[in-house]
Formats: sequence, structure tokens, C-alpha cells
Amino acid sequence: MTNYFKTVGGFLLVSVHIPHSVMQALGITFRRLYTTKPPMPEAALAARTASTPLAVRLRRRNKFGPLAPGASDATPNGLTPTEHARYQRLHATGQLAIVDGKEVTEAEWLARMTENRSRVRGFKSVRRNGVDETEVLGRRVYLPNIIFRLVRNNTPPGQPYNPYEATFRIPKSITKTDVRSYLLAVYGVKTTYIRTDNYISPVFPRQGNKRKSFKTYKRAVVGLVDPFYYPLRLEDMAAKDRQEREKWIEERFQIQATRTAQKYEMLRLTKGQSKGWKFKEPLATKRSHILRLVAERRAKREGLIMEQVNEWRDLRERGERIAIDKPAKTILPADESTAAVVPAPSNA
Repeated sequence: MTNYFKTVGGFLLVSVHIPHSVMQALGITFRRLYTTKPPMPEAALAARTASTPLAVRLRRRNKFGPLAPGASDATPNGLTPTEHARYQRLHATGQLAIVDGKEVTEAEWLARMTENRSRVRGFKSVRRNGVDETEVLGRRVYLPNIIFRLVRNNTPPGQPYNPYEATFRIPKSITKTDVRSYLLAVYGVKTTYIRTDNYISPVFPRQGNKRKSFKTYKRAVVGLVDPFYYPLRLEDMAAKDRQEREKWIEERFQIQATRTAQKYEMLRLTKGQSKGWKFKEPLATKRSHILRLVAERRAKREGLIMEQVNEWRDLRERGERIAIDKPAKTILPADESTAAVVPAPSNA
């Protein structure tokens, strides 16, 4: 490490040059690592892969090719591609630890790394009465005055819910180590990884160029060792229970009523000045509604046709005659004051 001193305007400036090896060691220490003792469940490995940052996923896809949905990019020993590349680099340079005259395997190297990461992050594994337990190091804090709000995971349409992930909204001052310690010490929840991101509210010019506090928050996506299913999920309910749950939510939170009021107000401000305009909810108010109504009517018409076709097919299989009733034909004579109604004949 080299220091450079320089005086500018009466002030002493100090420049510190840190060698590359030291910076690499610091990067290894403060890199996003995992604390769960291997081996991890296959579903947890897949969840870890799915939660990898987008830039890392794109880089791995360009290098190794695309992965199938729900697949894991871990090696058979549980190493990530980054960890596997590091192991290969240490193996090529001869820097792996030697045990009994042989270099450690991938599984042994991962176990050593996990043990070291646990110590760095304030955990250690102790064995009591023949059972391995995780002990939190440092000062214990009782009754923490922070709020962790559990929310549903962001699940893209058409993909299953990931039970090996949990999403929280946490205070902006909370770090990943705080999240891990809080979940383990208070609830006994073991985590495999933690991703955090900050959401900042946009500026609203009509409200004095201010930000909304409820739209500024910090999100933490936590990988779980044991699966957890969010309670009262509508996707897992029967049709009757789902309707009752949706009715209960609507009665207490008025979600659909609020959307209708917002839509009405927007249309009133934009189109309400037109003569003869009338708000028709829930009729077609935009293109997506029109297409939905057309699809519903088409499905109903095709359903009626298929019912009639199936009925005729059953009659034909039983050898019965198929009678098609035509509508009555009205004949108007010269004197239109009277009209004769002639029933149409039936065709077999």
C-alpha cells in the first residue's frame, strides 16, 4: 500500500494506492454470498437462479446458453457458475487447499467457503447434544423497533408461484445482514440469499414537486430453505371459496369500486363535454373491453351450436328421426287487414 501526500491551497490531500490483491480480497469478502450450509434443495437452487440479477443472467445466457424455465444453473455439487469458475481458476494456479496430500474437491471447497462466509456475516455453527445449531454472534437486540411487511412475490403471468422466495418491504436503513439476523433470531427462518432494491417515488409537479412517502420503500427478496406458501391464495381455492374471498375483499377494500370511480372521473374530464355522452360501466369503454365482449358472445354462440350438434348426434346414434322446426310463414292477402298463418312442414 502506497500513500501520496500533496498540498493544494493550504490543504493536505492524501492519496492511497491499494494493491490489486488487497482489492480482490475485499471483493471476495463483501461479495453477495450465501450462508446456508450445503447441500441446498433443488427447488431452492432454481429459486436462486431465477433471482440472480438481470445483468448476470444475460451474461451467463450469452456464455452458456439459455436455461429452461424453473431450471438451475448450479453444478451437481451446488456451485454457481461464478463459484465454479473461481474453483477452476484456483485449481489451475495450484492455490487450492491440500488435505491428506490431495486437493479439496468442489463440495469440500464449497463447505469451507460457506463456513467462512458464516463467520464473516455474524454466524457460526455449533454442535450441541449431537445437533448442529446456528448461533448469532455479536450483541443481542431484544424487541427491535423495525417493521418487516410481508408481500406477495412478483410472479409473471403464466408462471407458478415460487415458494422458495419471500418478499418483504423493509425500512431503508436495514441492510442484508440485518434482514438475515432478524429472520433467523426472531422467526427461525433460514435464508439462502437476499436481494435488495430501493424504489424512489417520482416527483409530482401538481403537488408542489413533492414525492409520496408511501411510494418510496426498500424491497428485500429472500431465498428460503423451507418452502412457504402465501396464505389465502386465490389460485389455490375452489371456485366457491374464491368467489367468497373476492367478495370479502371487495366489501372491505372497494378495489373494483375505486377503479370504476377513477375510470369514470377520467372519462368525465376527457369526454364528458361531448353532447349526449353517457358513462356505461361495465360496457365497452376501450378496445380491450370490446374484444372481450366479442369473445364472450362468440364463445356463447359456439357453445349453443355444439350443444345442438351433440343432441343431433345422439339422436342419430339411437336411430331416431331428426325434426327441424322452421318458423311459421306469414302470408298477407290482398286485404292486409287479415293475415293467414301457415305452419311450415317438418323435414326428416
